[in-house]
Formats: sequence, structure tokens, C-alpha cells
Amino acid sequence: MRLVYFSPVPWHSFTQRPHQFVNWFHARTGAEVLWLEPYPTRLPMPADLQRKRPGNPAGSQPAMAKATPEWLSILSPRPLPIEPLPGSGLLNRWLWNGILQAVKAFVDQGECWLGIGKPSELALQVLARHPGIPSVYDAMDDFPAFYQGWSRAAMAERERKIVALVSRLLVSSTLLASRFAGHHAKRALTLNACETSGLPPATLPNRPDKPVLGYVGTIGHWFDWPLVVALAQANPAFCIRLIGPVYSTPPTPLPGNVELLAACDHAAAIRAMQEFSVGLIPFKCTDLTASVDPIKFYEYRALGLPVLSTRFGEMARRSEEAGVFFLDGAADLVSQVKDALSYGSGLSDIAAFRAANSWATRFDASGILS
Repeated sequence: MRLVYFSPVPWHSFTQRPHQFVNWFHARTGAEVLWLEPYPTRLPMPADLQRKRPGNPAGSQPAMAKATPEWLSILSPRPLPIEPLPGSGLLNRWLWNGILQAVKAFVDQGECWLGIGKPSELALQVLARHPGIPSVYDAMDDFPAFYQGWSRAAMAERERKIVALVSRLLVSSTLLASRFAGHHAKRALTLNACETSGLPPATLPNRPDKPVLGYVGTIGHWFDWPLVVALAQANPAFCIRLIGPVYSTPPTPLPGNVELLAACDHAAAIRAMQEFSVGLIPFKCTDLTASVDPIKFYEYRALGLPVLSTRFGEMARRSEEAGVFFLDGAADLVSQVKDALSYGSGLSDIAAFRAANSWATRFDASGILS
């Protein structure tokens, strides 16, 4: 068995759903994997020339590079950044000639699957060249919502074509499932999960004298800074600890009880979460977040933490789940924090959550290999 995988993220980035998918596929089939790195699928904008690296506090340390397993090879397409334009596939094909030949040589060596983690013209060309092999599109985000104008329309059209061509379709949220309702025969709702094998043994959550309300992850334009500032101001005796790269700076000076710490590798992030009293997910409710099922929810709960979240995406459907509490800036932020802090997970609850929400459990249930 072999797998050609078109990834939306680089291999040498922090572990996300694409990495988990290929690891699971290899574990279940012994497959060798040809991983194709992402390339620009929208037109460049003036802001790209001025884009800065994410902000991190002084003294931050870079995350450790991810090892490349023996069973995985990496290819890096280098096209002209013109993909949304009509005819861009023809113009870029000569630049992709080596990539297309390498994919063909890989596919011709034996039984093979095509996995697509992000729509692209290159993925469409490979699908067209190898129509007889099994294929799966993993719709893990509302990809058109990341773009604007012509680029957004082009991404939506590429996604439509790919969904029509692949033999199986995974969707990572309820909203995405409804969006692709016309393909129910090949569609499987496959929510996100967490890497349970790397977690420490289950213990009861930290109960320090000064509670820590913590967040680990990228701080982008979807991050609700005003709500976080209001939360800190309403609970001055508590620490609000934010860990991750900052792409969206706060609009006002941060209260003194807000700590902004550098990004770290996954193992360090798990250790940091063990010091939290509550896990925060303060995201704005937008078209982009409406399709999101945050992995950090699973990590927080797998560590026994109560979760304090806004009502976005898949989180809005978890009002009846144990350990989930909601933030509402228009309500009493003191009582909302108090409710979350009063929750306690038992060791059996943590073990049951981990068993039900591992990546292996999730992808096995999708049935794509049956």
C-alpha cells in the first residue's frame, strides 16, 4: 500500500490533523507516503510583502524540528503564484513536470491511494492522471473562507471539482457535513481528536492558590482580544496565560494579570497545559470559525481540564458535554469562570475521554479503508 498526500501544512510544522492522518494510514496499512508540501493557492497581495514573523516574547526558543520517518518522502512544488487565474494550470504544468513524473513513478510501484488535505490545481491534475485509484478528500476547514475575491471563488470551484472526483470524503465539522450533504454516500463526519499516546498518565487537574486560565495555540485574527481583556479585568486575582505565536496584536494594553508566552513544541505545550486550572478557547464567531472543531478542546479535556469557550463552530454544539462552559462578554464573566473552576473530572472520566477521542479511534470510525 502507498499514499500520495497533498498537505495544507508543511511536514516540519507542529503536528496537526494532516500529520495524524498519514501516521494513522501508515500504522494501519504499512504504507509508504509521498507527502507534497503546500504552495500558494491564491494571488499575492501587497500585505504579503510586508508580512512580519509572528511576535513572541524576548528569549523565546524555536520549536524542535520534526523528524522525517523512513517511510515518508517529501516533495515541494514551486509554481508561479497565479493559481486562481484561468489557465494557470497550463502555465504551471511545465514547472510541475518533475513533480508529476515523481508522483507517477511512486503510484506505479503498487497499490496506492491519493489523499488531499487542501484543494489545489496540482491535486486536480494528479486526480485526472490517475482516475482509477482510491482517493479521499479530508475537508478539515472551510478553505474558501480563508480567501477573498477571485481567489475565494477559485478555491471554491477547485474544491467542488475535487469533491466530485474523489471516492471518499471526510468532513471535520457538522457545518461542513451539511455543506456537502449532496455527497452523503461517500461522506463521513470525522471530527478532530487528540494524540493520546503522547499524553502523560491521567491525573487530576492542577488546583493552585492562584487559578490559571490558559490558552495554547496560534493567536490570529480569529482570536477575541477584547473578550480576553474583559475576562482578565473581571477576574484580576486570576492569571490569564496565553502561549503561542502572535499574528494579531491586542488592540489595547493588556491587564497586568495577562501573561503572553512564546510558542513551544507539543511536549512543552502539554506540560504547560498541566499547570492550567481551565482551558480557554476565546475565538470570534465568524464565517471562518463556523466550521472549526478545535483540537485544543480535545487536549484540554484529555488532561481533565474544564473548557471555557465562546460559542463558535463545533463548540456551540457541546452545551450538554461534561466540562464545557461558555464565555459571553455580555454576561457575568466572574460567575462563568467560577462555574468552570468548580468542575472536576474523575480519573475514569479522563480515561474514557481519551479512549473515545484518539486520532486512531476517529479515523478508524471513518471507514475509509473498509
